[in-house]
Amino acid sequence: MKRTPLLLTLVMALTGMIYLQSCKDDDGTEPEPTTNNEFIADDATFANWASWDLVDTKNGVDPALGGAHAGNDSTAVRKIYVKDGQKAVNGAYPVGTLVVKHMKADSAEMITAMAKRGNGFDAANNDWEYFVIQADGKIVVDGGTTMRGSTGLMNGMCVGCHAKATTDYIFTE
Repeated sequence: MKRTPLLLTLVMALTGMIYLQSCKDDDGTEPEPTTNNEFIADDATFANWASWDLVDTKNGVDPALGGAHAGNDSTAVRKIYVKDGQKAVNGAYPVGTLVVKHMKADSAEMITAMAKRGNGFDAANNDWEYFVIQADGKIVVDGGTTMRGSTGLMNGMCVGCHAKATTDYIFTE
């Protein structure tokens, strides 16, 4: 393991970078430097989402959804799950907050998710990242490109709609 010069360590600390020199990760690689206050979701993040805290269930047509979240008809059941019961504090959710919306109807099923990234990921939209996930929690991949990104997913439909929410881009509080 190579040592970081003292001056570089000080500069990194002053700019918010934290470099941890530690043992190798389980896969044998050196750990990457991390920045303060950022959460990055991966395929394991949403695993077991159905065991999280169920915070809301809605049935039937939701006029506000339009075509979003698939199967918006009289048979639709929408369930909202939040990991570890995260709540907004002073109108904002903490970095690392995870939300899953499972919508099932006779005609369709769709599972979407949100993660509060932080660290200026998308500061104009409170740093939320939006996902489409599979039932096992894996982020959906289409044509080799992960479907993620707060402004790009579904041509910006996610962030455009969630910007209308009264509490930090979340409609269910």
